Amino acid sequence: MAVEEPKFEVLEKSASFEIRQYPSLIVAEVLVDGDLDEASGKGFRLLADYIFGNNRAPTGATEKIAMTAPVTVEPLDNKIAMTAPVSVQPYSGKWQVRFVMPSQYSLSTLPVPNNTQVKLREIPGRKVAVITFSGLAGEPKTAMKTEELKSWVVSKQLKPVGTPELARYNPPWTLPFLRRNEVMVEFE
Repeated sequence: MAVEEPKFEVLEKSASFEIRQYPSLIVAEVLVDGDLDEASGKGFRLLADYIFGNNRAPTGATEKIAMTAPVTVEPLDNKIAMTAPVSVQPYSGKWQVRFVMPSQYSLSTLPVPNNTQVKLREIPGRKVAVITFSGLAGEPKTAMKTEELKSWVVSKQLKPVGTPELARYNPPWTLPFLRRNEVMVEFE
C-alpha cells in the first residue's frame, strides 16, 4: 500500500539520525487525552472519520481524502520537552494527533470537517532532527529513542524548540519488525 509521505530534504545523515528540512505542510489535527496508546487510537479514529467523508467539500458534497503517512502524536506537556529528562513513566495527558494532508490540497480546497474537534492548519517549513527505528512504538521504547535523539541533538549543538513528536508510518497489521517509526523534534 503506497501512501503519500511529506517531501523533505536530508541535510545530514548519521546512522539512524537525520537532519531534515521540511516545506510547509497542511495537517488535520485533534487534541485528545489519555496515555500514548489511548490517545493514538482516539485521535486516529477522529481523523480517519474526517478523511473518510465526515466533511463538507467546497462543492457542498462530502469528499474522501487519501490516507497519508506518517500519523504523528505529540504530547502537550512541558515535562516531556527535549530540555527535560525523558522518563519511561507513563504520561497521561493531552496529545496532538495529526494527519498530513495530501499535497494536492491547500487550506482553501480541503473539505471542512463536520466534527469541530478536527482542526485544519498549515505548519510552516521547519528543520527537524530525527531518529528512525522499527518495532512497536509504545511509551518505553519511544522514551528511550527520544533520549537517544536528545543526546544526538546535544552533540550537534542544536537548540530544540517544542516537544518531540512520534511519527508512525505503517498500518496496525504490519509486523513489528517491518514497522517504521520516528521521533522528531524541530530546532532553531
